[in-house]
Amino acid sequence: MGYKNIALWLAIGLIMVLVFTHFSTVKPQEEELIFSDFLKKAEAGEVAEVLIKENYIAGKLKDNTKFRTYTADYPDLIKGLKDKDVKITVRPPDDNKWYAFLLNWGPMLILLGIWIFFMQITFADVAGVDEAKDEVVELVDFLKDPQKFQKLGGRIPKGVLVVGPPGTGKTLLARAIAGEADVPFFNISGSDFVEMFVGVGASRVRDLFEQGKKNAPCIIFIDEIDAVGRHRGAGLGGGHDEREQTLNQLLVEMDGFDTNEGVILIAATNRPDVLDPALLRPGRFDRQIIVSRPDIKGRLGILQVHTKKVTLSKDVNLEVIARGTPGFTGADLSNLVNEAALLGARRSKKEVDAKDFEDAKDKVLMGVERRSMFINEEEKKNTAFHEAGHALVAKLIPGTDPIHKVTIIPRGRALGLTQQLPIDDRYTYPSEYLHNTIAILLGGRAAEELVLKHMTTGAGNDIERATGLARKMVCEWGMSEKLGPLTFGKKDEEIFLGRDIVKHRDYSESTAIEIDNEIKTMVMKNYERARNLLKKNLKSLKGIAAALLEKETLDGNEIEAIIQNAGISPA
Repeated sequence: MGYKNIALWLAIGLIMVLVFTHFSTVKPQEEELIFSDFLKKAEAGEVAEVLIKENYIAGKLKDNTKFRTYTADYPDLIKGLKDKDVKITVRPPDDNKWYAFLLNWGPMLILLGIWIFFMQITFADVAGVDEAKDEVVELVDFLKDPQKFQKLGGRIPKGVLVVGPPGTGKTLLARAIAGEADVPFFNISGSDFVEMFVGVGASRVRDLFEQGKKNAPCIIFIDEIDAVGRHRGAGLGGGHDEREQTLNQLLVEMDGFDTNEGVILIAATNRPDVLDPALLRPGRFDRQIIVSRPDIKGRLGILQVHTKKVTLSKDVNLEVIARGTPGFTGADLSNLVNEAALLGARRSKKEVDAKDFEDAKDKVLMGVERRSMFINEEEKKNTAFHEAGHALVAKLIPGTDPIHKVTIIPRGRALGLTQQLPIDDRYTYPSEYLHNTIAILLGGRAAEELVLKHMTTGAGNDIERATGLARKMVCEWGMSEKLGPLTFGKKDEEIFLGRDIVKHRDYSESTAIEIDNEIKTMVMKNYERARNLLKKNLKSLKGIAAALLEKETLDGNEIEAIIQNAGISPA
């Protein structure tokens, strides 16, 4: 049984004890008398006994009727009751105010505490970033037991920079550190420091660190620190820019607080390349922790975390889902689980099944279906051959990513879509793979020209992506046999303008012509390659297009069956 379950049962037991105590002290049913009526009954000799406790009076009449009333300061009350031979009992007031408070408010406070406890994030809620968790475990140990490190002369890092793509769990990891160490967590965004009025950002930095010192040990977390930590000297205001003043104050504060105070600064960014070097030097952000996209094992762990509160059908295999979602971040997987749960609820199911997850994955990868969009038969036929061209080239070229699904139902901004999913996670791409990708991208246009004898604007995005990929192969990755392993085009370093927006030409005009020719050659070579494959396998192309017109959506197995029936003619 986990520690959270033990805490839950202890809290439930405590609530039951408080409720039992409360109801066991409740007075039996009594008639409430107006004080003046009580005085009349006492004067008439109808009162048998009373219990007086501060301004509260309870008692019994001679006919055994129980009553209660409340009195003001009445000095002659005891004398009057004594004259009528009333049995008088006096109790002292309650000195334990905390007991009364706990009795009245205890259950509500305990429930609030349980809610806060279970909202607290720990390492058990963070999956898919095992290496990053290992890096920050010693931060937790330091916050719990600083002397363990100090007695050997070591010091804990002043600052930790968490770097990774959006949605990989950088903020979640920082919250988990605070949750594990059970220390205060101060969270602020980098953009909160930057204001129109000069000096406000620097003042907020001072206040933030002052609060941290008062509540040490604690964690100060600055999200999206690149909003305030960019290179100095690139702003329009020069050295007097508000962002620069804020950054200067941050640098001073990071130098000013001692590690022995127990204040640890954690910051997150997905743009470490734009940060000022002074921010990254040892003594400020001593350590950088990389939070990358999760591999298949990490995705499985993330899915297990996010499906804890989801009622799953027996046909749901999380390992299969993890394998079929390469490149997904933690945020993507959380969204996938949520979309599947919403689909299951919309379909009035009691459990979320495998079809809900499959449809949710299609929605996330390809966009929402727009079935209400009217498309005439001519355009539908053109889309069918276009997508069939992509799919057939992808199936005929060895070493390409498997086809996941092909559809001519409009999704997002596209009239149709061919979706490929890699078998394994990829970290580098060989030139052969990139050439194959260009050929697949141009397969749609080649199919249109080959069968329908015309060109449409539907291939616009494909051509743009193919050309951009070829340009990167030539200018950035040195994959041109003619130009060799060189890079062309220096990136603009204007940080204020966003960086990498513009490239300076650092090559001659004749080299520029060679680059253009090489890009054109690369694209046209792969276009002819795709066209020849489709021409030799025209029967398969028409078969896939006809099946798409009939069913609108095909998966990889259905396309494979069509190709096998028609026969394969390699290029």
